[in-house]
Formats: sequence, structure tokens, C-alpha cells
Amino acid sequence: MPSKQFWEERWTNQQTGWDLGEASAPVRAFADQLPDKTISILIPGCGNAYEAAYLLEKGFTDITLIDIAEQPVKHLRETLKPGSNQALRIIQGDFFEHEGSYDLILEQTFFCALDPSLREAYAKKMASLLRPGGMLAGVLFNRDFEGGPPFGGHIDEYRNLFAPYFQISILEPCYNSIAPRAGTEAFILLEKA
Repeated sequence: MPSKQFWEERWTNQQTGWDLGEASAPVRAFADQLPDKTISILIPGCGNAYEAAYLLEKGFTDITLIDIAEQPVKHLRETLKPGSNQALRIIQGDFFEHEGSYDLILEQTFFCALDPSLREAYAKKMASLLRPGGMLAGVLFNRDFEGGPPFGGHIDEYRNLFAPYFQISILEPCYNSIAPRAGTEAFILLEKA
């Protein structure tokens, strides 16, 4: 399983092929239709947190970011300045040790960074962090990879993974992925049961 040191080295050596340089189109489209800007949002494995910057621009007022690696967290503290922005909280830490209660958790390249042996723990932890009726939404890869990370998977296995913890509202191929990922992503919208 990739360790904290593994991720620190990836950031230090700029081996961040998962980084789109902007918030993903599926996440932007989902955020654009959310009417309540006061919901509490968690973005785990946030990296450069383009999704958070987008949410802040759109007026969301309660965003928590967490990443295990120091370098992206340090960068975010300098660029997003959470001390001067009451809407934002940035945490360096292990997602699986994080405690909190959220209305929405956004998934963007965190799931695929985790060894598949952690997927059951991921589903349980996500459900434990969501309030009743809370949602897990975002993008998962719908393809295989050699080795990893990233680690791939497919819609049918995701359905089996999440069904014990969530009501599955949407789990289908993305229609609005960026060109290099077209046909290889699935959008999820899962509601805590």
C-alpha cells in the first residue's frame, strides 16, 4: 500500500499525472446544481484542490480539505489562505483517522489512489463521515490499470462495494469527462442509507 512517504515523493518529484490542472467537469456540473451553499463539504485526498477553489468561487461556505502529503497542504495554505477565509479548513492527515460530520463528500482521484484492499474500509469510512441523507459524489475510473496507483475498477464491482452503505442514485459512465479520460470514468452519486 502506498505510504505517506510515497505520496510525498510523488509531489516532490512532480509525478502528479492525476492532476488535471482544474476542477473536473463532472464535479463542476454537479456542484453547479447544488442550491444550498451552506452544506458542509469534505474533499479527501484533495491534492491541489481545484474543486475547492471552484466551490469557493461559487459561494460555498463550509469546505474541509484533507491530504496525507505535506507538500500540497502547505501549497494550499499559501494559495487559498484558510486563515482569512472562514469557509475553508485544511487538514494534513490520514483520511481513515479523520472525524467529522458532512453533508457532502466529493470524490476526485482519491479512491483510485488507495490500494484495492482498502476499498471496503473506504466505503465504511465515507458512510461514517456523512450525516443521514448525506451524499458521496464524484468520479471513479471505470477501467483497468497495470499495477497502480492509480488502481482501476468497474461499475459492477463498485455497485457491490457501495450497496451495503448507500442508496445508489447514480453510478454510470460519465458523459462529460475530459477528452483523454472519455469512456473511462464513472460518475457516482450515493446517499447515506
